[in-house]
Amino acid sequence: MRISLARNHRAFAVIVVLVAVTVLAMMAGAFAYSMKIETKLAANTNDDEQFYWIGRGGVDRACWWLALEGNQPYSSRQQYWAGGPGDGPETNGPLAGESLSGYQIGQGSVSLSLNELESKININRADEQLLKQVLTTQGADANEISVVSDSILDWLDPDDNTRPAGAESDYYLGLTPSYYAKNAPIDNLDELLLVKGVTRDMYTGESSAASTPLARHQLGFGHAPGQEANYAFGLRDVFTSFSQGQVNILTAEEKVLQCLPGLDTASIQAIETARDSDPPVRNIGQLLAAAGVNPQTSGQVGGYVGVIGNTYEIHATATIGQLSHEYTAVVFRSGPNVQVVSFYRSK
Repeated sequence: MRISLARNHRAFAVIVVLVAVTVLAMMAGAFAYSMKIETKLAANTNDDEQFYWIGRGGVDRACWWLALEGNQPYSSRQQYWAGGPGDGPETNGPLAGESLSGYQIGQGSVSLSLNELESKININRADEQLLKQVLTTQGADANEISVVSDSILDWLDPDDNTRPAGAESDYYLGLTPSYYAKNAPIDNLDELLLVKGVTRDMYTGESSAASTPLARHQLGFGHAPGQEANYAFGLRDVFTSFSQGQVNILTAEEKVLQCLPGLDTASIQAIETARDSDPPVRNIGQLLAAAGVNPQTSGQVGGYVGVIGNTYEIHATATIGQLSHEYTAVVFRSGPNVQVVSFYRSK
């Protein structure tokens, strides 16, 4: 049988053409897919930049609010930054009628919330008495109080001298993984989880016992050996690593006021009533007098409290269409001057 060479050449050419077409089609598909990805990445980059500037614009707007209120000798939850109805002369100022929600910037909008950090206790300035008062109010037992308070102070101080129940680098280097004691101020409250004696339940205030129907009431006596801890609140709820030091008695929550030496439930309720009254009381001495605090205790409490806050954590939610990104900033205020010291995307 004879086989035509010309026919074989034509068949081979057809196969080559089919292979070439297939390869080119695959290359075209890969190129199209790559271009689609590049286009999507470019669009995402553009969106991220828009979200960033909307969030930053929101923070700048919050700084403007704080600057306008910066000349007042106090800050309270009645003021506009806290979502209040206005307190004193600001009700006739440029902020009257303004809103922190849904402010239009470019193609999107931003909503703001502000937390005054002086409404909490500065962990870096807390002394032994204050630390022990916080832990007692929280519901820690006696052993935890001594260990945690001494260990926090050892973590903060610049030396390597260990307090009776505390810990320095020689203790932490024996752990797995090992690390050194910081011997410097805390920058992020999460650092407390590295400190000897601080458990996650103690830090967050959350535990399985707290969610059970028969959760134990907090009586200030801690918990028995072997019993699951059930803390009234977490250390993160009452401490901050940024503030000017004194707790603002006009903005502090009840659980923070409970941690201050010399104040009981009745005096705290009287303080809350007086600071929100009409007209409101804005003087520390008058607040403590209204609360029935005796002069000796008043002097003790007065060393821990003030009536002004100048450190704020700003949360800015930037929205474009159905998408939102959240940004967080920490700002310091000095009179009408407000400085942004950190800004980052949080969600």
